[in-house]
Amino acid sequence: MVEPSIWMQKVEEDPGHSEWYIERFRAMARAGDDLDGEARMIDAMAPRGARILDAGCGPGRVGGRLAELGHRVVGVDVDPALIEAAEADHPGPQWLVGDLAELDLPARGVSEPFDLIVSAGNVVTFLAPSTRARVLDRLRAHLAADGRAVIGFGAGRDYPFAEFFEHAAAAGFATDLLLSTWDLRPFGEDDDFLVAVLKPA
Repeated sequence: MVEPSIWMQKVEEDPGHSEWYIERFRAMARAGDDLDGEARMIDAMAPRGARILDAGCGPGRVGGRLAELGHRVVGVDVDPALIEAAEADHPGPQWLVGDLAELDLPARGVSEPFDLIVSAGNVVTFLAPSTRARVLDRLRAHLAADGRAVIGFGAGRDYPFAEFFEHAAAAGFATDLLLSTWDLRPFGEDDDFLVAVLKPA
């Protein structure tokens, strides 16, 4: 059995955690905050009408915007409450409850591979540590031969960047581009946020 994610452990400890997270982003949207930075970057990388997997989609902020821009989006998250919010707030993509460590979308009738995979919002740091390498392997299995996966997360969250790079290489990824923000600033050794653009090795 797959170890529960850190996210779902938080939900178990605090049943209101998911609703707090959902309402946080709804409040930011009502306030007119810019919530589309990740989606802008992914859209710029994508051919029109691309097939995009939002891995760890949460309440649908990134995938929903990409669908509005004309892409064919599938979003997957382990938390049913977040998927319910995504369906309510961002109709258009196909939203699925699922554990990324067991990702097998063809078995669920979803055609693949994907042109792009995006994992924003520190998703990889909320995975169970024992499943991190496996999740990257599953993402690689769903990516087109000429596709790219874009994964963003912060330092200081118990997933050192060096360990992430080791896991990515073991999963069959090569580094295409390293950034320190979603607005395309170059990554440096002292930066505390990483946006890794990966391609099949």
